[in-house]
Amino acid sequence: MQFNFPPIDIPVEGLDKVKLPQMYSITQRYDDQRVVDISGQLAAQLESQIGNKEAFKGKSIALTVGSRGIPHLDVMAKTICDRLKAWGAAPFIVPSMGSHGGATAEGQIEMLAGYNITEQSIGVPIKSCMDVVQYDSLEDGTPLYCDRNAWGADGIVVFNKVKPHTDFRGTHESGLAKMIAIGLAKHKGASMFHMKGFACFPDVLPAIAEKFIKNGPQLMFGVGVVQNAYDEVCNIDVCPKEGIIKMDADLLVVAKGKMPRFKFQECDVLVIDEIGKNISGNGHDPNIVGRNNSGDFLEVFTLKRLVILGITPESHHNAAGINLADITTRRLLNEVDWRATWINVLTANRPNGGKIPVYAETDRDAVIMAIRTGDNVNFEHPRVAHIKNTLCMTRIDVSEAIYNEIKDRDDVSLISGPFELDFNTEGRLTPIEEA
Repeated sequence: MQFNFPPIDIPVEGLDKVKLPQMYSITQRYDDQRVVDISGQLAAQLESQIGNKEAFKGKSIALTVGSRGIPHLDVMAKTICDRLKAWGAAPFIVPSMGSHGGATAEGQIEMLAGYNITEQSIGVPIKSCMDVVQYDSLEDGTPLYCDRNAWGADGIVVFNKVKPHTDFRGTHESGLAKMIAIGLAKHKGASMFHMKGFACFPDVLPAIAEKFIKNGPQLMFGVGVVQNAYDEVCNIDVCPKEGIIKMDADLLVVAKGKMPRFKFQECDVLVIDEIGKNISGNGHDPNIVGRNNSGDFLEVFTLKRLVILGITPESHHNAAGINLADITTRRLLNEVDWRATWINVLTANRPNGGKIPVYAETDRDAVIMAIRTGDNVNFEHPRVAHIKNTLCMTRIDVSEAIYNEIKDRDDVSLISGPFELDFNTEGRLTPIEEA
């Protein structure tokens, strides 16, 4: 469901007083430790951490694969499936992403295909459906669900990325426990769970994981992956089912230490080239930007105005997170699939996530409008930052006011500048190129 937003011309007093700042392209440096041989290390972990390989012989095993963008996701999924086959099992993939993909079986297969995860590339069946089985309930009666195909398997392998969540803080956030509670629970279970509100997640996530291990289908083992600030895999851990809850918590500590951050605390205007579900459940990571749907992470970063200019192809027109922009463009809004977006935000019990921001006719208009409408902005020297997305935090552009503040840091170096923001004849901003 897409709308055709009309052209717009909004008179804003004082736009002529805004001066677009001189910009500097910089490198921000982080811990760059990474796994070089993804398949080799994962295969070695599987062989060393999982005992009694005979227990897999002749069994159908469901492997969870979610919608989050993980580098080499297809390589890891194939490595796990190949090991299972070597042990005599019959693995298959279950799309485990709650309501993503428009809450349809076909949409979830399409999302996996965007990561090169197909029956042909991995060499195993993909069984996608939205049907669930109730296997237990919480003490307050909230039912707990599992994907019907996974439930019908002889065993399940829980595989997921572990990272800080975009809306709450806890010992368990986005990871293996969340995959069990929400990813495997599909649209019905994700909706039911989110109705409880994010405030309960820190307590409920491990409780659900424990119930799943005790009363759900046979859980075989878990695989957790952490990325560094360069969007590279830096940790791959495997453990039997008894250690999954602890491994999930331990990897979250590692993930929080690996998160990229701005090397400055405040800016007047942040311009993001693209958002998407492959980047963050929120489209852009609040652990970097400092804005979310449940209350800002002000201790992380503060900004006066946020401008969002595009959506990644991998997001399939789902614009979750666009509501947190102060200003966007007509071009972007015309690309949005509002049905897919609203299904996603309503399932998460966050209808405010479906709001439409003010839009401008061009990128240039959006940036100038953002500078003009920020409180107490120095129009002669505004603090402006420009990033590709919140996965690409190495090479960014900053205005002169910010550059002068951070130029002497050991973890910042100059690439080029000063230069003017580069808009083409149609007013479109040249996107940041990845480092």
